[in-house]
Amino acid sequence: MPKSVPTHLTAAAGAAMLALAVPALGDSRPLPAAPVAPSYADLADLADAAQLVVRARPQVVKAVPPAQVRGVKAGWARYLVEAKTEALIYGRGALGTKVSYLVDLPLDARGKPPRIRTSMLLFARPVEGRPAELQLVAPDAQMPWDEGLDARLRSVLAEFNAPGAPQKITGVREAIHVPGDLAGQGETQLFLGTASGEPAAITVIREPAQPPRWSVSFSEVVEASGEPPWRETLGWYRLACFLPRVLPGSVNISSAAADRARAASDYRMVLESLGPCTRNRG
Repeated sequence: MPKSVPTHLTAAAGAAMLALAVPALGDSRPLPAAPVAPSYADLADLADAAQLVVRARPQVVKAVPPAQVRGVKAGWARYLVEAKTEALIYGRGALGTKVSYLVDLPLDARGKPPRIRTSMLLFARPVEGRPAELQLVAPDAQMPWDEGLDARLRSVLAEFNAPGAPQKITGVREAIHVPGDLAGQGETQLFLGTASGEPAAITVIREPAQPPRWSVSFSEVVEASGEPPWRETLGWYRLACFLPRVLPGSVNISSAAADRARAASDYRMVLESLGPCTRNRG
């Protein structure tokens, strides 16, 4: 899972509950609209890191004194939020009817926090022994809830929890190109490392006078006749967002220089076919 930024309720943050409260209701300041909707990769990053996904409605937002926080982006501030639990979308375990958590929020032009008008999606971990507290998986791991986002998120969560779901890619273990008997014919295999140790491999097939075609397997069975994963699916995300941008020379084990060059070329072709991994979170 991607690295997360700890945001659990520390003693200092608990003391911040005595600080001036910023009510979530009755304030005329609107929550600034996100410039763009979260991308598939944004949702997948957060879902992959979260043990709990909760829908909750903030009721009170309390500023944590700047002297008690670290690592906050310029133009942002950290807040202690008290919220009413509305639904547990994903995860198991006890969860209080009210939850508290720390979150970083952008300040407006006057240096004031936004007003939170809507229910929020929280990507979090439980705090052991404290069902009323949550630890967000990143300082900004909350999003305004709406039905469309809820549906997109549930689809992503279903992919992550499906049997045989593609595992996180950690790199390329080995690359080899084997030329065929005819000019322009050959096969490149890219064996991938995964966080779970499960096998994964990309196969590129070249035939004379035809464009190259490639497929990926996330199991022991290498399916050369398959197709590339569709964009904005878990298989696509695992490759597009985690493969290195350049094939490391140390893993390119073809004996001939021309075959090593072909393996590197086929790797670039795969990356171009996948397209960019777009992330819209800051």
